[in-house]
Amino acid sequence: MFYFTKTPFWLKMLYPTCLWNYKTEGRQKKIFLSFDDGPHGAATPFVLDELKKCNARATFFCIGKNVQAESSLYKRILMEGHRVGNHTQNHLNGWKTDNKTYLENIEKARELIDSNLFRPPYGRATAFQIRNLIDKLHYKVVMWDILAGDFDPKVNGMQAAKRVIQNSKSGSIVVFHDSAKALQVLQVALPIVLAYFSGEGFSFETIK
Repeated sequence: MFYFTKTPFWLKMLYPTCLWNYKTEGRQKKIFLSFDDGPHGAATPFVLDELKKCNARATFFCIGKNVQAESSLYKRILMEGHRVGNHTQNHLNGWKTDNKTYLENIEKARELIDSNLFRPPYGRATAFQIRNLIDKLHYKVVMWDILAGDFDPKVNGMQAAKRVIQNSKSGSIVVFHDSAKALQVLQVALPIVLAYFSGEGFSFETIK
């Protein structure tokens, strides 16, 4: 399984209209945690509880069908001061889905997820799809700077935490997953990451 832990600059340049990270000024210390694929009945409550301990805010990119299944958790995300984003209705891969089906699936999720933020599942969307998302559907397409790798069966919790800590800096957008597949890794990695950056004086903020 190949993927970049830290997104290379050349990839960001290929998709300059997407948000990859923030530029912070002066001595600002800000990390932007994000969680993909929820809400999930076990993973999302764990994440929310851990964030609350550190007075941290994050952004949850939700799958429409999961919002339907876990509507109370979706409401809890919002009530606790976090932001949400659209992650399609059915977790579609834009590279493997025709444009009409892909954009219609996003619009279906939009009926459930009130947000102008969108993240393509797997980070895979064509240039045409991204252009339509921005120009016609008026989304901000959010990618990431750091990938924890909590979905990778070869990565354990300590390794995922180390990846995030060693590669993140102020302004980084970090991806975790509040999903069944990632939960075991997340339970170890997330508390370590929160404790480390809190100790270094960072704040955890939502994607604007």
